[in-house]
Amino acid sequence: MKRLALLCGVFLPLLTLAQNREGQNEKNESTKLDSIVVEAWKAGRNTPVSHSEMKQAEIRQISPVQSIPMALSLMPSVVTSTEGGNGLGYSTMRVRGSDGSRTNVTMNGIALNDAESQEVFWVNIPSFSSFVQELQLQRGVGTSSNGPGAFGASLNIRTLFTRPEAYGVAEIGAGSFNSFTTVAGAGTGLTNSGLSFDVRYSRSTGEGYIRNGGSDLTSLFATAGWLKGDNSIRINYIYGNQKTGITWEGISREQMELDRRFNPAGMYFDEAGNMRFYDNETDNYRQHHIQLMYTRAFGAHLTWNSVLHYTDGYGYYENYKASRKFSSYGLPPQKIDGVTYTKSDLILRQALDNGYYAASSGLNYSKGSVRATGGVSYSYYDGDHFGDIIWSMRNESIPADYRWYFNKGYKGDFSVYARTEAELSKNLIAFADLQYRHVSYSLRGEDKDFVSLDYDMKYNFFNPKAGLTYKSGAGKFFVSVAVGRREPGRADIKESIKAGKGDEIRPERMVDWEAGYSYSVANFTAQANLYFMEYKDQLVPTGRLSETGYVIKENVPVSYRRGIELAASWLPVRFLKLEGNLALSTNKIRNYTNWTDLYDNDSDWNPLPQKSTLYESTNLSFSPQSVGMVMVTLLPGRSTSLSLYGKHVGKQYYDNTSADSRSIPSYFVTGFRGVQSFQIRGASSLDLGLYIENLLDRKYFSNAWVYMAEFANGAPAYIEEGLYPQAGINFMVKISYKF
Repeated sequence: MKRLALLCGVFLPLLTLAQNREGQNEKNESTKLDSIVVEAWKAGRNTPVSHSEMKQAEIRQISPVQSIPMALSLMPSVVTSTEGGNGLGYSTMRVRGSDGSRTNVTMNGIALNDAESQEVFWVNIPSFSSFVQELQLQRGVGTSSNGPGAFGASLNIRTLFTRPEAYGVAEIGAGSFNSFTTVAGAGTGLTNSGLSFDVRYSRSTGEGYIRNGGSDLTSLFATAGWLKGDNSIRINYIYGNQKTGITWEGISREQMELDRRFNPAGMYFDEAGNMRFYDNETDNYRQHHIQLMYTRAFGAHLTWNSVLHYTDGYGYYENYKASRKFSSYGLPPQKIDGVTYTKSDLILRQALDNGYYAASSGLNYSKGSVRATGGVSYSYYDGDHFGDIIWSMRNESIPADYRWYFNKGYKGDFSVYARTEAELSKNLIAFADLQYRHVSYSLRGEDKDFVSLDYDMKYNFFNPKAGLTYKSGAGKFFVSVAVGRREPGRADIKESIKAGKGDEIRPERMVDWEAGYSYSVANFTAQANLYFMEYKDQLVPTGRLSETGYVIKENVPVSYRRGIELAASWLPVRFLKLEGNLALSTNKIRNYTNWTDLYDNDSDWNPLPQKSTLYESTNLSFSPQSVGMVMVTLLPGRSTSLSLYGKHVGKQYYDNTSADSRSIPSYFVTGFRGVQSFQIRGASSLDLGLYIENLLDRKYFSNAWVYMAEFANGAPAYIEEGLYPQAGINFMVKISYKF
């Protein structure tokens, strides 16, 4: 309650400034006032940052089963993957080879990244694209944002804002693997009293490509706003609920050759030796987001905005575990009918119950040649982690819902920033951005293996950025340098504590040098960006995974990502549009020591000291040297769009040893998107969409993990892999009615 009072203390004084002034252009100004919060974090036209944008019209043309990462898959340097093999369920995105924990994601200026893992689990906010107004993906460190530091990219999202007039929308879609989606929404427009209300509801279901890849996803977005004169108040409510089959284990290379759709999750053998699958091997999560935003304009040049935010989240995953030792769960052997059992089949629920509180306040100034913004933010995270045994095949004295572990995480994040862009001359614009972050993180309690996690960490980060932009006619050139620092994630800290090296894990630092040139005329645009991302103490994957599929990482002293990004769009004639991009890069670790588990022999598996191998230079995992896209769009009329596109992803290694046997082969996947609009009456319209993915039915996998152990007696190495095959040719159709 004290924290809630503190957050209210930041926000409520601002509300007292609201005045009932009558404006003559409320409807014209609504978009401007509603967007102020997000504009503070976006890169502007002259900001020296590599970025790409997507507006609502483009977002609405993507397949309804695609999550936000999949919607961005055709942008430069973006590589995406789905666990279930098609768009529904868990999906991931890498930008310039950096994983999701290195992508800072904000929604209306509030961080979406989970405070502990620093990931964004997109499946927890299903059908996000149905209520997104626009988004901007910044590559590299980018501009200052709330939440964890950006080490590969920043994604800034703005949800729906007030429309001038009332409207309604209804969508339905169906496709491969029994996929179904529905969306319904309506809005009042901006009324004469300055009030507006908007709502979106969506549900998506499907079986998924792989076995047990089914999804049942529901979301609700509701917003109410009041705009009068120079004041705007808005409250957003976002609800997400997901139930998906567990798909994070992947399958072996051998199994993929036999059955690409196989999934070992939930597999066990009954007493007769028959293979069975537990029918509730699922991941479940629901969350509520509440955002309260206030914006006040002081004349034409200065605005003040503040945001209060709260997220309540709860979820669990349920697993069937065969032949598990009771001692592993703090239980004694069970004696039944005179027989003592030390092992049993179990059903486990491992859960997370958390609350996330955030507040921010900032000023935006724009006049003539100067554009400046600055602000302060604070967030607090309180998360409980616990595990229960809900069933045991052998049970004499196990209490109902026996809890075998419980631990908590607390994280506070305070930041202050100031940014300005100023014209030094008619053609030259200077940019400066300063940010200070203070992060405190505490762990309490025991983990599932009964190791104490009691630990406290504090970090102080200063992240300066600077650059210049030079404009000449249709051309624009920029150079910039930015420093980014970020803290380790929960799993990284946990593994270090368990290894007795909690004090050794270090925060990461990157210096990002960028230079770019863009050229834009009426029917042609082109960009070229050169980047040098130089890391110190980067946390890189070791090849091992946690139980939930989290990649365990370690610090490496020196590593880098260097590359060039090219993009172009050309409209040679009115009915034909050509687009493409290509990213070429080299991504290396210097003087990398790889550690491999070593055992005495392959029968007893008695552990020996790990084996080390030194690599003077090796490739960073999941960092393809080439990523590209090409798309041809036919526009035979204003109401018709037909697009054929292809995505190329070069070879990736899924450990840091550059071994071809542990690599994802390069692949090229094509797709088709066709949208036809019909004007019905007045402002009403009907849209028909056809979406075909993997048009050429390529058999490929897009993600993987590996664990390897060696034996001192010379026996062949033990290799365990998990590969994630993607669906062959699949389709989706959508009907959308707007009125």
